[in-house]
Amino acid sequence: MLPKIAYVGTGGTIASIGKGPFDLLDYNATDERIEAKAFIERTGLQGTIADIVAVNFRQIDSTAITLSDWADLADLCKELARDPDLNGIVIGHGTASLEETAWLLSLVLDLEVPVVVTGSMRPLTGISSDTQANLAAAIRVAAMPRGEIAGVSVVLNDEVHSPRAVTKSHTLRLNAFQSPWFGPLGFVDGPNVNLVRRHRSVSERCFTTNLLRRLPRVDIAYSYVGADGVAIRAFVEAGAKGIVSAGFGPGNGTPAEVNALVDAVSSGVIVVQSTRMGAGVAVDSAYHKSIGIIAGNDLNAQKARILLALCLARGDGHQQIADIFYSA
Repeated sequence: MLPKIAYVGTGGTIASIGKGPFDLLDYNATDERIEAKAFIERTGLQGTIADIVAVNFRQIDSTAITLSDWADLADLCKELARDPDLNGIVIGHGTASLEETAWLLSLVLDLEVPVVVTGSMRPLTGISSDTQANLAAAIRVAAMPRGEIAGVSVVLNDEVHSPRAVTKSHTLRLNAFQSPWFGPLGFVDGPNVNLVRRHRSVSERCFTTNLLRRLPRVDIAYSYVGADGVAIRAFVEAGAKGIVSAGFGPGNGTPAEVNALVDAVSSGVIVVQSTRMGAGVAVDSAYHKSIGIIAGNDLNAQKARILLALCLARGDGHQQIADIFYSA
């Protein structure tokens, strides 16, 4: 008997229709994306490696994903998982914000079935499109026996990645999704899924989905030579409850930025220090501790923002949030 897999379509490149097979760059100009059922039919995978239940969610570019969409998507996954015959859930997603959605879901979902987020770097209609291969690999992972893989995974280019580690590292290449200093969790080789390591999941799946309906404003301040802190002060003025600093090197802003962050902390804003490096931990310096800035561990700025927002929505205080980031 074939495994039963729910495919949730959210739009993105994987469901996009370009002007022709060589339209690989500006295919969004057509603004045409097909719904989940039509997409599954076009891939030809229905009834081959799985009994696929197509579930249409949204048909949008992933740059348009909102906090409300995240809340609805998490609720949908919980609803689908109530089916006792379901083996797993695959979510087709645009690659622009795929890593953020996967990380968010990994923090709020604790389901009996695996959830696999996938996408493609080329549209469905593009020459040598990776849509079918990525969908097939994602289905293989989602169909693994219970207990062999848990939680949320990201699968593209025959690689299985942890949502906390994976990031999109290139605008166009098929192997754009990498886990820079952690590496893949495993590989999909034909019908076989070979896992070489397990999820790192200290903080994952510790938040409830109802928090997604009341996430506060959390902004990211990106460091660069000459940054004067104006953006940080503007975020505070706009009502930010948290700020993530994407700093230089091991995790430092300019002197002017640090002054603005000190003022932000004094006004009650929670500040987390990340880096713009893309890999490695933000150093938990004695100076940052003395001024109340929390080190963001190895999370990139966009993922640190999500974790901070969830902590704030739950009502965690400064020390609780620091403890979560330190152990994340």
